Amino acid sequence: MGIDTKIPVIDLEDFPNQSSSLIKACEDWGCFRIVNHKKMLPVSLMQEMKVVVRSLLDLPSEIKKRNTDVIVGSGYMAPSQVNPLYEALGLYDMASVDVVNEFCIQLDASPQQRYCLNVDSEDMTNTLNNRDTIVRYAQAVNAVMIDIGQKLGESLALANVPFQEWPCQFRINKYNFTDETVGSYGVQIHTDSGFFTILQDDENVGGLEVMDKSGTYVPVDPWLGTLLVNLGDMATLWSNGRFCNVKHRVLCKEAATRISIASFLLGPKEAAVEPPPELVDSSHSRLYTPITYEDYRKMRISTKMQAGEALELIRSDSSIVNEN
Repeated sequence: MGIDTKIPVIDLEDFPNQSSSLIKACEDWGCFRIVNHKKMLPVSLMQEMKVVVRSLLDLPSEIKKRNTDVIVGSGYMAPSQVNPLYEALGLYDMASVDVVNEFCIQLDASPQQRYCLNVDSEDMTNTLNNRDTIVRYAQAVNAVMIDIGQKLGESLALANVPFQEWPCQFRINKYNFTDETVGSYGVQIHTDSGFFTILQDDENVGGLEVMDKSGTYVPVDPWLGTLLVNLGDMATLWSNGRFCNVKHRVLCKEAATRISIASFLLGPKEAAVEPPPELVDSSHSRLYTPITYEDYRKMRISTKMQAGEALELIRSDSSIVNEN
């Protein structure tokens, strides 16, 4: 299994030494690996969660359909004409224990079950409580999100950016790859609409690719025990164009089931997203009209602009104004 060397790697335990590297990764790539997050999110919990996720995604469709939307795309997504190899389960506001518990109730994710976990190359049969694992994982990833947000703010010398108040969406993904689908898309080229995404990728099955600034797609190879962070459209808006909203896709490269876990820091619940005053000056005029995350998300859906193009509709000098 190869490991990508192009994608920047950020050590969460090496700040403020990593501050300039973090900002450069956001500007040049719009994505980066994070390592040394184990105090907040241990590798053992990541492995437990992957086993639970696989069991949830293998549930009968009539149970998965109980996972209904709060906002469009936050619940169960069945294979579609656009993405026939992809399905997902999800929830809105993973920072809320009550919301996470409701997600578990929808999917009957409460009884203890026995699983065979491969830990340090030794097969160990453990009893996992599905609901407990999901709750602990959601809390741990939320802590990593807040930590990354704080480090971003500090690296830009900003005072008290309230990322911890922004809602977080959670999605578990399954790609049903077969011999016949090798070479096709698991999901289409897109950017994420929110601020940033923390991805626990499949440690065995590759396929994720990100676009660099030259327009070339770079494979993101599986790397056990690490997390990938992708910046979305809200990060570009918030940073006044300084941060890159990375385009990415998933390709089917082998006949295998691919599982990933994505956690999205979206944007403020009600306030419009706009750059902090420190990022707007005479040399850096405001590029985008302030907009709430919810209005921006609706605009992306209504225009079917899924790869960052919708930002052009809210440029400050744009003659196009969205009224949705």
